[in-house]
This record gives sequence, structure tokens and C-alpha cells, in this order.
Amino acid sequence: MLSNFIAGLPKAELHVHHVGSASPRIVSELAERHPGTVPSDPALLSEFFAFRDFAHFIEVYLAVVDLVRTPEDVRYLTYEIGRELAEGQAVRYAELTCTPYTSVLPDDPDRGMPIEAYTEAIEDARLAAERDFGLVLRWIYDIPGEAGIPAADATLRFALDHAPEGLVAFGLGGPEIGVPRDQFVPHFTAARAAGLRSVPHAGETTGPETIWTSLRGLGAERIGHGTSAAQDPELLAYLAEHRIPLEVCPSSNVATRAVASLAEHPLPVFVEAGVVVTINSDDPPMFGTTLNREYEIAADLLGLDESGVADLARASVGASFAPDDVKKRVLGEIDAHAG
Repeated sequence: MLSNFIAGLPKAELHVHHVGSASPRIVSELAERHPGTVPSDPALLSEFFAFRDFAHFIEVYLAVVDLVRTPEDVRYLTYEIGRELAEGQAVRYAELTCTPYTSVLPDDPDRGMPIEAYTEAIEDARLAAERDFGLVLRWIYDIPGEAGIPAADATLRFALDHAPEGLVAFGLGGPEIGVPRDQFVPHFTAARAAGLRSVPHAGETTGPETIWTSLRGLGAERIGHGTSAAQDPELLAYLAEHRIPLEVCPSSNVATRAVASLAEHPLPVFVEAGVVVTINSDDPPMFGTTLNREYEIAADLLGLDESGVADLARASVGASFAPDDVKKRVLGEIDAHAG
């Protein structure tokens, strides 16, 4: 059965958010620690996570962000995400998108934590997750676009002056509408000069021009979502020619209304155009999904058998920023699983 094959398939996860990976079990624990707007009863969380649109999703997401208030919260969240990725989804390597700005809160130090404490917490959890679960974690620091230039300045400072050992890339998340990508060109230029890779979100809730700006201005090496690329044949050809992967998150795109339904998802259009695609879960508990489920959806949309699904897993490893020895090991595990 294909679902059993997928469940055991070793995987890399490239587009998954730190706070957005907090499962009901984790959110419940954090809500118990910090009573307030988020229910601590796991049975009520599914209703809490029912999104009306992208703006409502951001509102709910930020409510969960507010539960991560101390270095102990950060460490607990990170370690438990590692456990669930490794034990539940057979993930061997993950690039976790972190938004340190929303925990450090440089303009509100009474509510925030020092960047040094944040860094120590995620690094301690990273090392423990690799030791205990065999999961290799790396970090992407992303700018929360809705917070503008001050957040971009702070995130760049965190990435350059307080870089954790596992930091590999620089990203940009949050709403796209009303948040022009080109205002962040200096930040991405500086991050890339320091050796970080460029992985902005683009074309999720806006048109192809946002993706073009990310490619030309931000030097994007992968595109988060890129859903609207399907509207621009020239862009599809460019992505295919230059082997710039799209980080595809089908259930997320439906939940945030970026696409109307799974049946209308442009994943087959991307593949038909020769674009490299990776399958990811984005904010899985918030969207009622898992990475395994996203692979099942992709297999259905693309008509794949076990061999084709294994190729999807290989593509994610290839598109990752994992060290060569980790890539080799995970690819070997995929080959062994695929027989």
C-alpha cells in the first residue's frame, strides 16, 4: 500500500515553520504555561485552527507565537518538533524556518528574550534531537514581512552577529500583499555575502511578479510556495532552466485559499514544465496535515507509484543545503527503502 511506503520513506523537509510546527500536544503544554487566548484543551484546538483566509491564519499563528515566551519554551518547542518529525514522519534532515524577531522583540525587551538565550535554546535542542532521534536540523532565519524594515534589520543582525552553528539560509515570510519584496534587497544582499542561502516565500498569495522580484532582487535559490508561477510560462521555463526548486505545500495552499482546492493545485503544471519540486508541510498541525499526507496528495495529483514517490524524496534531499555526507546518507536510506 502506497501510504505504508510513504510512512517509512526517509525524507527531507525544507519548508516547515518553527512555531507553525507546534502540534496540539505542544501547543497545549505551552498554553498551560501561559494561559490566555489559546485554548489548552487539545480537543478545542482544531476549532481554533480553522482558518477563514490568509489574514486569519496570520492572526492565529501570531497567537501561538505569543505562547513562546522564554528560552525554556523555545527549547521545549524545538526538541519536541524534532521528535515528531523523526518519529512520526521519517524525516532525516530538516531546515526549520525560525523567526527570532518574534521571540526576541528588540523593541519590547520586557516581553522578549535576549538573542543569545534564543540561540542557545535552539542549538541545545538541535544537538539533542540529532543525538536522540537521528534527525539533522538546520535553521533558516526569516524576516516577518508584515513587521517591515525594523524586523528585517534585526533579523539580519541576528543572522550575522549571533549566528547559530546550524544556520544555513535567510528567508522572508508573512503576508505578501502590501509587503513589497524589493524593500528587502539590501538585507538579502548582506546575508548572501555572508554565505547564507536565499529562500524567500513568494507567489503564494500574489502573482508571478513577486517571484520574479525574489529571483532578480533577492537572489532566491529556492522559492517558498511559488504557487502563481503556473500563470507565467516564461517564469516556469526560467525556473526549470536554472534548476530553482519550488517548495510546494499543497494542503497549506488550500487552507490559506492560495488555491481553491487540491484538484486545482498547480503541482502537475510545475512538473510538466520541468521545474524541480520539493514536497513540504509548511505549518502542518495548523493545516491538519503531515509531511506523509503531503506526499500522499502529491502522489495522487501526479499519478505516482512507489518509484515516483521515492524520486520526490530524492529531489528534496538534492534541493537541500545539507552537508554532502548527510545527503549521501539520506539518499542511501531512500534507495534502501525503495528496494
